Formats: sequence, structure tokens, C-alpha cells
Amino acid sequence: MPGPDRVIPPAPSAIDLHSHTLRSDGLLEPIELVQAAAAAGVKLFAITDHDTLAGVRTLLDGAAGPWPSDLELVAGVEINAVAATTSPGTDSGEDEIHVLGLGVDPRSEAFEAVLAGQRAHRRSRFARIVGRLRELGMPIDAQLTAIDTTDDFALGRPTAGRALVETGFATSVEDAFTRWLGRGAPAYVPRDGIGPVDAIRAIRAAGGLPVLAHFWSARERLSDVRELAEAGLGGIEVHHWSFDRPTVEAVAEVARELRLVPSGGSDYHGDLGTYAQMHAGLWVPPEVADGIHRAGVVGSFAQP
Repeated sequence: MPGPDRVIPPAPSAIDLHSHTLRSDGLLEPIELVQAAAAAGVKLFAITDHDTLAGVRTLLDGAAGPWPSDLELVAGVEINAVAATTSPGTDSGEDEIHVLGLGVDPRSEAFEAVLAGQRAHRRSRFARIVGRLRELGMPIDAQLTAIDTTDDFALGRPTAGRALVETGFATSVEDAFTRWLGRGAPAYVPRDGIGPVDAIRAIRAAGGLPVLAHFWSARERLSDVRELAEAGLGGIEVHHWSFDRPTVEAVAEVARELRLVPSGGSDYHGDLGTYAQMHAGLWVPPEVADGIHRAGVVGSFAQP
């Protein structure tokens, strides 16, 4: 959550390059989300569901109907990569690093195969989490009967968190993570999947710009970011909804030092309010769009 040194937007942000739909762990249909973004004044928008492009494809296929004509849609994804680490601030030798792929080719079969593997790991992990909750006397099976079970849906812990709220075992998704689902909590299950370097390479091969997401500790972990940049990382999220001003300044300094394209977004899911409410606290400077366009990403589409 933004702290006392939060960034005060000088105007409504016209850019949001990080958001989620109910094809992964968000709460809105893709068309509902782009309509909400356009209504808030966004002109450059990316859907970046975890490990799936299903939401983007429903828009590009026209199955959901037209989106607002003045909104440019960037085909994106957020890959939850896993790396072993001894870096400060992590434990159990496990480090989860999120890499956004902005402007990926949504028709790339090779990239889809990578994402399908990620989603298979998600389903296995989710089943183990549900099993642990059952063993703890907190069954949520009845709350999961209506969730999407198709292969292109990316299951995640927020789905379990919402089920815990519905059953009265948690007061909010945040509470569910703190007491039951977060790292070190009783129902936590480590993630399996590709590492960040493989994620970066897959995004590059699909024509996209790999962007390090919500890495607030970039200054303290500069050597890690440098290694990823040497492996092909092209950008870093400088302007995240949760970043206060000192964090923005620190991450911006890293972006300049390593010549990474600055990006930014709301990371909207839906649990903390409406899109309009979160957008009111988002500031992504207009020049960010210039850097994204100069990067030459292929998956950017205007409504015909």
C-alpha cells in the first residue's frame, strides 16, 4: 500500500502497463477491464495476466466485442519465475521474480508452450494448497466449483484466498496470505516453474520486452538486476501503484544506470477496490509510452 511519501498524481495517468483479469487472479472480464481503464483516461493499456494470454486473445479475436477506439492495447503477460537465491530479504533459498512480457506475440506457439508448462505447475501447486487447507480443517472445495478449469486459466493463491474469505476463515485476501497462504504460513507451498533468465529469453523470442515487475529492492539488489539485464532484461517497473516516492526514485536510478526502459502500472486485480479507485492513485509519466514504443514490441493493437 502507498505510504506517507506516496506519489500524488498531477493528472490522471494515461498509461497502465500492468493489470490482471479473471483469466488469472483478477476479478474482471477482459472487456470490463479495458472499458474501466478507458473510462479512467488510460490510452496505453496492457493486460498482463499471470502465465496466460487467454484474456488478451478474447479481445483480439473479437469474441468480447470492441474495446474503446482510443485505447491502444498491449498484449502482455506476467511470468512468475523461480530462482534459488541467498539474497537478503528472502528465505528458504527460494526467490520468486516476476517478469512482465510487454508486446509479446499472442500467436506464438513456442511461447504458448512455455506458458502452458507454467500453468500446469500452477494447477499442481493449487491442488496441494487446497489439500493443506483441508488438513488444517479449512476446506474450501465447495467454493471452488465455479472456477474456470480450462487449461488456459492460470490458477493462483488469490483464488484460494478469496475462498477462505467466503468460508469465514479469513477477513480479507491480505489476511488469508498473512495467516495461511504466504511464505512460511501453514498452507504455503513453494512454486515450481522456469527461472527468470528462461522467462526473459522466452519473452524476447516472442517479440516482447521483458520488464522486471514491482522489484522495490532493485537498488539493494543491483547485482541481481544487472545479471538479468546482461541476460536480456529490457525494462523495469519504475512506477508501480504501491511504490512511494523514495522507491520510485531509487528504481528510476537503477533503470538509468542499467539502461532499462522504465515502465509502470496499477497491478490491478480487484480486491482493493474498483479500477477507478486504484487508478486515482496511479502515476505513470507520459514519457514512459515513448520508451515502450521505441522498444519496438510487436504485440500492440489499436481497435479497428
